[in-house]
Order: sequence, then C-alpha cells, then structure tokens
Amino acid sequence: MMIKEKTPAKEKQEEKKRLRERLLRIKHTIMVMSGKGGVGKSTIAANLAAGMARQGYVVGILDGDIHGPNIPKILGVEGRTLKGDKEGSMLPIEVYKNLSMVSVGNLLEDQDQPVIWRGPMKHSIMRHFLANVVWGDLDFLIVDLPPGTGDEPLSIAQLISEARSDVKPHAVVVTTPQDVALLDSRKSVEFAKTLNLRLMGIIENMSSFSCPHCGHAIDLFKVGGGERAAVDLQIPFLGAIPIDPAVVRDTDSGRPFMLHNMNCVAGMAFTRIVEKILKMF
Repeated sequence: MMIKEKTPAKEKQEEKKRLRERLLRIKHTIMVMSGKGGVGKSTIAANLAAGMARQGYVVGILDGDIHGPNIPKILGVEGRTLKGDKEGSMLPIEVYKNLSMVSVGNLLEDQDQPVIWRGPMKHSIMRHFLANVVWGDLDFLIVDLPPGTGDEPLSIAQLISEARSDVKPHAVVVTTPQDVALLDSRKSVEFAKTLNLRLMGIIENMSSFSCPHCGHAIDLFKVGGGERAAVDLQIPFLGAIPIDPAVVRDTDSGRPFMLHNMNCVAGMAFTRIVEKILKMF
C-alpha cells in the first residue's frame, strides 16, 4: 500500500487548525512589551504570571525573546529541557502549581549559544510555540517579548488575531522613568494601537529607591515619567515598582518575588498592579 506524504500546503493547513484549537483553550493573552531593553520587562512578565498563578489562575508564559531568553533563569528552570509527547507536540515545563512555561532557552544545549535567526525563522518559532505546545486550558498566556516593535511582537499579534477573530491580545507596556526609555515606550503604545491590541496600560519599573539606612526615597532614574506618559497617551497607569535589592537576589536565584517574597517593597507594589490588571477582565 502506498502512503502519500503530506505536502507543505497540507502541513500548513493542519498547523493552522491546531493553532486555532490551542488558542480556543486560552481565555486571555497578555503581551508584555517595552520600547527599549534594560527596563526589567522579563522580570515584570515572569512575576505577573507568578502573581496570577498564586491567586489560583492557570497561567502559561511564553518567552518570546528569541535572542535573549531570560525567563528560564528568572523562573528557576534553566537547564531543564523541553520534551514532546507521543503525538509529536511539545510539553511546557511546569514551574509551579498552575504555572508552566516555554522558551527557546530550554532548547539550547549551551546557554552561551547565540540564536542567529532572520525574521521568517522567528515567525516560524512563534507559530510553533502557539500551535504545537500543549498549553491546555489556560486563564492567561503571558508573552514576554523582546524590546521594540519588530518581528516577534508583530508575529504574536498577527498569529493570535488571525486564528481568533473574536478576541484581541492584550498589551502591557513596561518603562523606566527616564526620558530615553519613555520615548521608546511611546512607540510600543502606538504599535499596540496600530494593531488594535487591547492596551491595558503602562508599568513604571525602577521608579525609586529607599535608602536602607534612613528610608529616604532616592529617585535614581527620576520618577513619575510613566504616569505622565500614560496621561499624555490617554491610557491607564498600572503602577510604579521601586528598585528593591531583594528582587535582584531573588531573580538571580530563580525565585520570582511574587511567589517567594511578596512582602518585599516591590512585591507589595506589584500585588496592587496584579489586582488592577485582574479587575480589567
């Protein structure tokens, strides 16, 4: 008996069907974006997912930063390898109860190995992570995206919108208070508006620092810029997160503060942000 091989067109059609089936089981998608690097976007994305999972929501986190996948390190699963099931689909890594993740970083044999891909390849891996990962039934899929408005955020937004015309992805923009970061964050806001994403608001990270000796607030990178940008752009201001040395220690050790140290200064501020976001659904 002759077995017909699948044509590329047939395979693409089947993947498109799987993509829609997977996304139908995900209630909400939140894209965490930033205009520039170094604003703590991955830390925000990981702790947003952790904070929601802690409240009983079933959450997945997709590390969409192909060239700098930091989510495995932040969530303490660096070195764990992604595996497949009998049907050839990919299984996400379980981080904690109600929280799972997928990252290119868990596909690399060497963590120092650079990923040198052009746009079409990055679009392909984004489609693969959405269509061929067994996410299951999720309340939220948090997507940590690289800085800027390039291939990865565009691919995620288009893939979800094309597969599910009934829903639009949500977007959260992360910035720091200084003018350079705010200039770029405004581009992310306009990107979200152009693609008709549901823009939830701006988070100002590294907002201030409390002196450990006298408790006086020190504005290392200025303060209030994120809130002023939110007012100017007529979008919600979700909150400000101060610089907290405990967050640095927890992040480097793979212990997200929203699971292990919620009573730190940043944890208390972030709890209010998570509550504000959840009230929007």
